[in-house]
Amino acid sequence: MAIHPAGQRRLGVLGLLSPAYLWLTVAIFLPLSAMLYFSVLSDVPFGDTDWHYSLENYRAFWENPVYATLLWKSVKLGLMVTLVSVLVGFPCAYVLAKVIRGRAREALFLLVILPFWSNSLVRIFSWAIVLRGNGVLERGLNAILPFEVDVNLMFSTPAVVIGLVHSYLPYVILTSYLGLQAIDDSLIDAARSMGAGKLTILARVILPLALPGVLAGAVLIFVPLVGSFMEPRILGGRVGTYYGTVIEDQFVAVFNWPLGAALSFVLLAVVLGILALASPILRKAQT
Repeated sequence: MAIHPAGQRRLGVLGLLSPAYLWLTVAIFLPLSAMLYFSVLSDVPFGDTDWHYSLENYRAFWENPVYATLLWKSVKLGLMVTLVSVLVGFPCAYVLAKVIRGRAREALFLLVILPFWSNSLVRIFSWAIVLRGNGVLERGLNAILPFEVDVNLMFSTPAVVIGLVHSYLPYVILTSYLGLQAIDDSLIDAARSMGAGKLTILARVILPLALPGVLAGAVLIFVPLVGSFMEPRILGGRVGTYYGTVIEDQFVAVFNWPLGAALSFVLLAVVLGILALASPILRKAQT
């Protein structure tokens, strides 16, 4: 029996998409399904433990105000780091896209993606060496300045912000760069020929056209930022207790996987809710 051409096209598209869907199933949906299963258990189903299905882990989030406080603290940290990354990353992306040409651009691109080539723990401990008391930053400033300064940013919120910005800034630069590269230079030349100043061109031409790339980068980094735990734990010390560190403790230290899974799904729901509330603004900004 002959297959209709439209059916052949659908089969061809399905064949091309099947590896991606298979990867999504293995890498995302199966782990999420396992986490959902653990979240409704009273204890880990290993060995001779007595366990049963229960919603007590979700109830613990609502009954203990500490979890909600830490979640709000993590959301504020994510918003702060996202804002700093956008403010720093967009000018860098503009310089790469519209100012620097040739080999200099390639060299700067290499510097942008350089953090991806090193282990995240190496980057974090490198910042610990720089930011600690009598560290690289303090010694460098004391060697330059005529007076002595005491710079000890370790175990503080600024140290956590610096470490997170360094880890996630390349994503904002790359997505903003793609948005800026799509802007035709003739539009900027036309605005300049009509008497528009640099600030007017930036506000009326460049920013509106590059906004989709900037927003894509902001959303891309905000989602993992809310659940980050390595940078807060190592660089934040006692003040680095966030929602992500509590979840890590449940899996690693306390071995309470059901509670950790439930807290993870609460975090997932909150992040999806924030993105859903912001989606009308994001769609309006992209049109």
